[in-house]
Amino acid sequence: MPAPKELDPSASLAALYGTKLRKLRGRAGLTQRQLGDRVPIAHSRIAQFELGNEVPPEDVNGRLDLILGAEGDLVDLWGHLRRTPYPDWVRKFMAYEARASAMHKYMAHSVPGLLQTEDYAREVLRLGQPWCTPAEIEEMVAARMKRQSLLRAQRPPLLWIVLDEAVIRRPVGGAAVMRDQLGVVTQAAGAPFVEVQVLPFAAGGHAAMGGSLTVLSFENAPDVAYLEAGHSGELVEDRAMVARHSYRYDLVHARALAPEASTALIQQAMEEFGT
Repeated sequence: MPAPKELDPSASLAALYGTKLRKLRGRAGLTQRQLGDRVPIAHSRIAQFELGNEVPPEDVNGRLDLILGAEGDLVDLWGHLRRTPYPDWVRKFMAYEARASAMHKYMAHSVPGLLQTEDYAREVLRLGQPWCTPAEIEEMVAARMKRQSLLRAQRPPLLWIVLDEAVIRRPVGGAAVMRDQLGVVTQAAGAPFVEVQVLPFAAGGHAAMGGSLTVLSFENAPDVAYLEAGHSGELVEDRAMVARHSYRYDLVHARALAPEASTALIQQAMEEFGT
């Protein structure tokens, strides 16, 4: 069994919380599975808390504090943690994203956050994090909307998006929400710095079937890649690996419909969602 990933508790509040939780669990002589059973919660969630990838809901944190005899330490830490709506691995990617001169994105399951409407974002976040309270979801929606200011900058980054056809067909939030969302996508596609393509079902298998993929380029720095699947992500900075992921993106892009045909397909999907 591999050794647990070491965290630097000085790196962030999330890392401090994860280190504290792991230490308390160790002192209690509990495995992640045993602790999860007592909460009760899936042991994989305990692992994510300890890695600093996820902030527990308030009620779960309270149970952890009580079970592990933390005497309020976890409760106090949680109060600081909840003020930031993004886990560490997302914040590092966002720091890169804010400096990027070009973004190439293949989206397997949803419209990219930079183009999401509030209603669509709310539903995506609610479905992906069903343990969060409505207030927590609203905080994340507000943070996501704030990120969209990148595209309203005086010199916005070049944005090239390939959407899997599933993204425009699956009625996330219902027909009205999808129609509005696809309308925003087609409007964005008309901007001079944005290209949108659709990878049709007819293209069959492709090089990025494992999940969404983003490659960021910079004026004076090497490219980085970001892999996303479900409620986790991986930032790739190794140049050789980034080159491979960039090649995967190029292969997907080559199989996608041309921008004009893509816009027509998105508009067709809008019509199928009604008025």
